[in-house]
Amino acid sequence: MTATARDRGFLALLCATAVLCVVTLQVVFLKAPTEASMGIVQKIFYFHVPAAYGMYLGATLCCVGSVGYLARGTLKWDALARGGAEVAVAMGLMVLVSGPLWAAKAWGRYWTWDPRLTTSLLSVLVYVAYVVLRAFTGGGEAERKFAAALGVLGSANLPIIHYSVQKWGGQHPKVISSGGGGLKHPDMKLALTLGFLTFTLLALLLVWQRARVHLASGRLAALEEEAVELGVSGD
Repeated sequence: MTATARDRGFLALLCATAVLCVVTLQVVFLKAPTEASMGIVQKIFYFHVPAAYGMYLGATLCCVGSVGYLARGTLKWDALARGGAEVAVAMGLMVLVSGPLWAAKAWGRYWTWDPRLTTSLLSVLVYVAYVVLRAFTGGGEAERKFAAALGVLGSANLPIIHYSVQKWGGQHPKVISSGGGGLKHPDMKLALTLGFLTFTLLALLLVWQRARVHLASGRLAALEEEAVELGVSGD
């Protein structure tokens, strides 16, 4: 794929994400009915759950990029891993902020050490560690390999988050899973579906953008190192 085709693809994804964001907000706040017991707070659900999915997606892409870098050792895979980790952190923070807002209404407290909450927090901290590691250490091969190993290790917690409610119980509600309360009104289901689509495109867009930035930075650093080496050898 040529650079022009990639730019056009990125622009198309950007436009589609922007349009879908507007449509989703309209459906969530103007079309989907307000839930009887939770009130307006229930609408957090349409962002909280898709954000968790976006965190999974970013973490998965980080794992794919990390495995690719360990196998191939190219900057493209490393850039994908870094972009995925950063999106996992951003989406994870959205989950950790929106969740307590729901919990304050549903449970009467902002936080409990529920299995899903605890494992989600652990996962976000892993990817925060990844981002901090890449930001404040050198960009050498050893640092990239260590971060890649952390990216692969972090993905092991994702299925634990998903199945923690079924395995260990806890207070975390089950709405769309088996045995959950469900979304009764069709417009509620539409709002959630649009939320998933929006956050999927948003996560992909952010990973793509951050990967492009990191790839360009990596190539620039490689050129600077090459220039320095040529300058030294010329002396």
